[in-house]
Amino acid sequence: MEQRNLGQGLTTSALGLGCMGMSDFYGPRDDTESIATIHRALDLGVTMLDTADMYGPFHNEQLVGTAIAGRRDDVIVATKFGNERRPDGSFVGVNGRPEYVRAACDASLRRLGVDHIDLYYQHRVDPAVPVEETWGAMAELVAAGKVRHLGISEAAPSTVRRAHAVHPVTAGQYEYSLWTRELEGELFGTLRELGIGFVAYSPLGRGFLTGAITNPDELADDDWRRQNPRFQGDNLKTNLRLVETVRRLAAEKSVTPAQLALAWVLSQGDDVVPIPGTRRIGYLEQNLAALQVQLTPDDRTALDHIGADVAGTRYSADSMRGLNR
Repeated sequence: MEQRNLGQGLTTSALGLGCMGMSDFYGPRDDTESIATIHRALDLGVTMLDTADMYGPFHNEQLVGTAIAGRRDDVIVATKFGNERRPDGSFVGVNGRPEYVRAACDASLRRLGVDHIDLYYQHRVDPAVPVEETWGAMAELVAAGKVRHLGISEAAPSTVRRAHAVHPVTAGQYEYSLWTRELEGELFGTLRELGIGFVAYSPLGRGFLTGAITNPDELADDDWRRQNPRFQGDNLKTNLRLVETVRRLAAEKSVTPAQLALAWVLSQGDDVVPIPGTRRIGYLEQNLAALQVQLTPDDRTALDHIGADVAGTRYSADSMRGLNR
């Protein structure tokens, strides 16, 4: 397994595994299949497992904790706090208060069944709490040995700089794929200037870039993509044309669309670690084969043009307002 270095000396497998969909947002759960997929990932050399307290809520951390029992030394556990949810699944809001940071970390440690978290992210920035206060509490967790590295997700470049001034940021986690490209300018520049690694979530466009989704009505009733702007109406029609381009280019290289899309993300730099999510062993193995796909300059040029034609925002209007703070 190829290894990549994020910031502050944290080394991880070049591809991680996003575990969110094993518990929430993408239809019914199957814990047995999900745990088997995590075990297969570890067997194949995947070290980074990405979760969050909000996924489930809480169920996903428990699931990951069950899966890694007895294999703690094989895993970089990455989890997040800040999107506060109640046990019934309802959303409370974004919370960056120091007392909440400390309580959320202790709760995550219990659910995961570990004595430390390898990479602890601020999931969203709380506009009501200065990031310096949140990161002061996070730095205390490092000093206490509860957390090894700190990360931030979907934060503006200026906010990343403020957090980094309090405690070094190891990784920034942002949505990034062939159809989500807006952060390539200032954000990428800021992370690289500060020596912060980049963790790309949804590198397959929430499954859309695999070519498997052509009609959102065929998704499970509780699959949130049914309401996502990029999966709706005229946006869907435009984006399906984009996927056809990916299909064609993938066929020319005798690879799958998913492998081509992941290869493109991997090619953006050796400080970039995609974390495609799946709960099925077959898809996991297919994704890992993307590490063997070599892109030519012509491939890169053709793929680079795809992002300009994407229709629709990546979240609803309300959710978009919570990003880039």
